[in-house]
Formats: sequence, C-alpha cells, structure tokens
Amino acid sequence: MKKFVVVLAAGKGTRMKSKLYKVLHPVCGKPMVEHVVDAAQAIAPDQVVTVVGNGADDVKRVLQGKSKFVLQEKQLGTGDAVLTTQSELADKTGATLVITGDTPLFTSQTLQKLFDYHQKKGNAATVLTAQAPDPYGYGRIIRDEQDNVLRIVEQKDGNSDELKVKEINTGVFCFDNEQLFAALKKVNNDNAQGEYYLTDVLEILRNEGQRVGAYKMHDFSESLGVNDRKALAQATKIMQKRINEEHMQNGVSFVDPDTAYIDASVKIACDTTIEANVVIKGTTEIGSNCLITSGSRITNSKIGDAVTITSSTLEEAEMADHTDIGPNSHLRPQAIICSGAHIGNFVEIKNATIGTNSKVGHLTYIGDATLGSGVNVGCGTIFANFDGVKKDHTNVGDCAFIGSGATLVAPVNVADHAFVAADSTITKDVGRHELAIARGRQVNKPDYWQKLALSKSTDWQ
Repeated sequence: MKKFVVVLAAGKGTRMKSKLYKVLHPVCGKPMVEHVVDAAQAIAPDQVVTVVGNGADDVKRVLQGKSKFVLQEKQLGTGDAVLTTQSELADKTGATLVITGDTPLFTSQTLQKLFDYHQKKGNAATVLTAQAPDPYGYGRIIRDEQDNVLRIVEQKDGNSDELKVKEINTGVFCFDNEQLFAALKKVNNDNAQGEYYLTDVLEILRNEGQRVGAYKMHDFSESLGVNDRKALAQATKIMQKRINEEHMQNGVSFVDPDTAYIDASVKIACDTTIEANVVIKGTTEIGSNCLITSGSRITNSKIGDAVTITSSTLEEAEMADHTDIGPNSHLRPQAIICSGAHIGNFVEIKNATIGTNSKVGHLTYIGDATLGSGVNVGCGTIFANFDGVKKDHTNVGDCAFIGSGATLVAPVNVADHAFVAADSTITKDVGRHELAIARGRQVNKPDYWQKLALSKSTDWQ
C-alpha cells in the first residue's frame, strides 16, 4: 500500500506572542515542523505534502527538498487545510497520514505503528489517541458500548459527560485516501468555531458504514502540541531527555544529563564525557574519549578524538585529535587547532590555524594568522590584524618562539626557528634563526628614590 503524509503548517500561532511563525520555533536546534517532517520521512512515504499559509516562504525554505507544498489562503479549519491538498493527492490510492506541524515529539516508530494498525484493521479512518492525565483543551474520543469510535468532540463543543473522557485525539489520523477526499467535501462548519473540522470526517465515514478505528499509543508525552511558550519549554525538555538518553545508549557519559543541552543534529562518539551545564548546538561533531567540562558552549564545530575542552566557547571551529583548550578561552569562526596543540586560558583565536604541537598558553589574541608546528606563543601576545579598514594576515613558521607581551602587526612574517623578544612590537618580517627585538632601551636612573623623598609626593609610602 502506498503511503502519503499531509503536514498542517498554515497557522500563525498568536499565543506564542512572537514574530516567528509557530511551527518555526526551534526545539533542540530544529524547527518544530522539521521535526515532524523528518519523523514522517523516516517511514518512507511515497509523498509528503505540507499545507502552508502564514509564513509560507519561511516554512518552504526550512523544508526545501523534504516536502511538496500547497497554500491554504484562508485558515478555515483543519478539514479545509487537508482539502487544499487534493490537487496533489485526491486521485491517488493508498493511505494518508495527517499530522500537525506543531507536534515535534512524535517518533517515526509511533507513526509506523499507526500505519500498520490502520492497514491491518482495514479501516477507512484510524485516529491516533492517548490517555491524558489532564485532557483539557484536547478533542475527546467518544466510543460506543462495543468500544468503537463514534466521533471526536472538541473542547468547546463537548457536553459535561463528554468532557470527562480522558482518551484524547492527538491530532494524527490515518485515512483511506480516496474516502478521505470524498468525505471532506461533505464537512460543514456548523460548530462553535465556524470552521471545517477534519475530525468530522470520522463521523461521516461511520454514518456511511465505513470502519473507523483508533490506535492508542503508550507515551502521552509524544502528543504534546505546542501552542505557547510554556508548551515549547515542555517539548524542549522532553526532546532533550530523549536526545541525551540516545547518546548514553551509544556510549556517551553524562555527569548530569538534566543540565546538558544537546541539539538534535549533534553527533558524539563513544567514551566521551559531558559534564553539567554544557551546551552543544548545530552540526557539531565530537569524537571519542573527549572531555567537555562544565560551562562549555560549542556551536557548529568539529572535535576530534581525545580532546579536552575546559569551560570554553567554540563557534564554527575545529580541534584535531589530542588537543586541549581552556579554561575560559574562545575559538571563533574558522579557528583550526591542529593535532597535539595546546590552547590555554583566556585565549581568543579567530580565522587562524594553530599548527601541530604548538602552544598558546594564556591571555592571547590570535586573529587572521597561520602558525606552523612547534610554535610557542608567550603570555599576553597580540596579533594586531585590523587597521580600522581591512584585516591582514600574519604567518609564523615552524618552531618559532614568540615572547610574552609581543605585538605582531599584520601583515608580517616570522620565519621558521625565529625568535621574537618579549614586549616587542613587530612590524617587519623576521628571518630564519633571527632574534627580533623591538622595544625602547631600558634606562635606570640612579638615586631616584632620594629625589622622591625630598619632594612632597611621598604619601604613597
């Protein structure tokens, strides 16, 4: 049987109180609607169609290559939204799953089980349900004495007995595709909202003698719909727990998984340890046997094996095998730390390569530079790369020694095995094996204390 998926993503989401359209709010680094489409894609459907409306261009941009799109020009309800897909799906034979774009926690396993149940039972429609501890706000599943599904009653339309029911509609359905579109044309908007409800299709099909069923899933938390910031935080917490548990199953150690915040797209190899209060975002990849200590924040970076990151920040940077950094250092975009290099505390590196086994100990800024292997950079060194108009490059050769407090004014080249004396300001190239000294000559004034003692300015004693 062919499988189709319709994702409803046309709403604005006014309760989010945001300029960002609801389905684009991120959960663990990925827009909600992308979580939904990725879960749907994982069950290998023949086609995915997303219904867009508010923020249509932005939604299309996020889902480009993952879905086809149809436009719902006016938001007249879920039934009307699905009906807008008829140009793509109405003439097809198979089963169609309908899911909303603000439910990021559904797993592909649950969606596959719904499809399988729907096909096994030969239903015209199957609704995915769950038992809710507090069903307020959800549509209720109304069954007859034989446990058959009669209809779904929305919160605003239910009577007192119907609203006591705790089995709720998760907003996910599976339909026989041809019967779905035939029934949608019979849906009316005679309800409190004046909208065309997709849920009315179930009652229409049942009245026509078709089989309508329900598949009750075990984990209610998957069904969480995000309509406001509180629900967004709840969804993020649930997703974060799921992500961290998956990493732990794959051999990653967490000192305190409740306080480690890992985006869905992050990859971490086995035997790496993540301490508390660590944030790892974007497309970051971390190798094996690494240690990421408390307070570190890593974004879109690539980390090799046996790397130690101590309370530091990395953005679009690379650290090769057997390197270390921190505490309190910052790798900015295009910082590349080669194998065996050491980056100490309070160091900032941007658009620079630090060569194999080189050392940048502390209190240093390196920007727009290339350092060879075995280089030593002393404390308090500055690579002065910006003249107020443009940025220039500095090259430092293999085994060069840069003394503490030096300033290298780009563009400048320091050759292999060259030396820069402490506190020097280097504006000219330094050749191989040369020592560059560029500072004022020291002058000692004898008997200076006696002159001060005879003056009136001795209060500081």
